[in-house]
Amino acid sequence: MGLFSFIKNAGAKVFGIGKTDAEVAAEAAAEEMREEALVARRLENTIRDLGLDVDGLNVHIDDDAATITGLAHDQATKEKVVLVVGNSEGIATVDDQMTVENVEPEAQFHAVVSGDTLGKIAKHYYGNAMKYPVIFEANKPMLTHPDKIYVGQVLRIPALD
Repeated sequence: MGLFSFIKNAGAKVFGIGKTDAEVAAEAAAEEMREEALVARRLENTIRDLGLDVDGLNVHIDDDAATITGLAHDQATKEKVVLVVGNSEGIATVDDQMTVENVEPEAQFHAVVSGDTLGKIAKHYYGNAMKYPVIFEANKPMLTHPDKIYVGQVLRIPALD
């Protein structure tokens, strides 16, 4: 006898055992969809746990993109929901399809870079570093302490009243 070569995945096709490459790929795609749905439900629960009330909230994840729908009470809630989802690991883009019950002016957004502090950010946007509590309050409950921001995090910068 000797060494014989076989087609590795042909057994599943001939005998009905094991899985073909197509079956494995289909199962992997289905598993990814289940994982994305689980992440979406967890984000929805986190949003509710943070007290951000959105009627009919729905988060849909597709790869690294999230789509959010629902009716937010106000603009601040809508923006905070976008930040909760967007500042989550694995999310690169957020398609905000939410509507707002009480329309207000939109806030600006700031991506934290190395060396940023809330004071430095307040100085840039408001001309006064001592206005940092405005930014801190605008990002509660996602921020729990003014010194706990991280590079890449996106923050709401509301207009001053």
